[in-house]
Amino acid sequence: MTQHSAAGEVLAPKSHKLEFGGLWGALFISTTVPLTIYYFTFACDDNIGCALSLPVTNTDAFFANAKRQFIESFTDTTAWCLYFGWYVYCVLAWLVLPGKWLEGLALRTGNRLQYKINGMIALGSVSLYVAVYGPAAFTFAYDHWPGLVTAALVNAFVQACYVYFASFCGNKLLALGGNSGNVLFDWFIGRELNPRVGSFDIKTFNELRPGLILWVIMDISCVCKQYTLYGHVSYGILLVLFFHTWYVVDSLAHEPTILSQMDITTDGFGFMLSVGDLAWVPFTYSLQARYLAFTPVHLGVFGVLAILTLQVTGFYIFRTANVEKNDFRSGRNPKSPYATQC
Repeated sequence: MTQHSAAGEVLAPKSHKLEFGGLWGALFISTTVPLTIYYFTFACDDNIGCALSLPVTNTDAFFANAKRQFIESFTDTTAWCLYFGWYVYCVLAWLVLPGKWLEGLALRTGNRLQYKINGMIALGSVSLYVAVYGPAAFTFAYDHWPGLVTAALVNAFVQACYVYFASFCGNKLLALGGNSGNVLFDWFIGRELNPRVGSFDIKTFNELRPGLILWVIMDISCVCKQYTLYGHVSYGILLVLFFHTWYVVDSLAHEPTILSQMDITTDGFGFMLSVGDLAWVPFTYSLQARYLAFTPVHLGVFGVLAILTLQVTGFYIFRTANVEKNDFRSGRNPKSPYATQC
């Protein structure tokens, strides 16, 4: 085997086992994920309610609402400016704000990439904006929901296309499962393992920044919407906002742990991750808050205490398990007498 072919086997081995059902699975997920996001958007709003049976029991109203909002989502320049302004802000915050540079796990080439860790941004500025200008000034995200969804989906599609075509330039390290030779599957699953622009790592940036924080921003906008509609805020929507914010802040506080997770170490970056990070997370995870914005749920003291107990217990299990997994992958397994303490 020549030196060139040996290097090719390391950087770009051919993928033979295709995950997610191969070509048909990639086509199915690439189609149904955007449709599901749109379904949640059009079938759950203050115009027609949020009943699961809506498309069957009131088909005409559902499709009329969906058609109108879908068309308007492409012409809502305010939503598009808001979304891409937010994305640019996140990029600039990564670039300008100080942060630690950490090494990721060793790649199969033996190299380790550097990652800038400074994800604790934006939430404070959003809270300050609401405090200064009042809740009514922050309902714009709720009011422009369909346009924001379409802008996010377009961004996900464009990024997936960019990283796919960029993966053919130079000797890129490809994901083991993303070099099948099938254009649709490789575009979906992600061909390049760590697509970058200079030191800006596209995959890790999208994992925790624009979509995850936008999830909480959409929740805050929903809380502001409920206040403007009813003059008060229910315990139900406050608990949703609290739990979601808790999860996001905790994720940002433990940002270094993602460097050992499968998304970063093993998966390429394609449409599967781009649509998940940029569109699925902020606009489906916030569905509870959107529903509660126009359908307040009032909980008694015992209801609040029961929910808090369940949440704290579940979150403790989630966080301790994730920290233990990260320690194990990083060679710091506290349960092994042979662990390397580093």
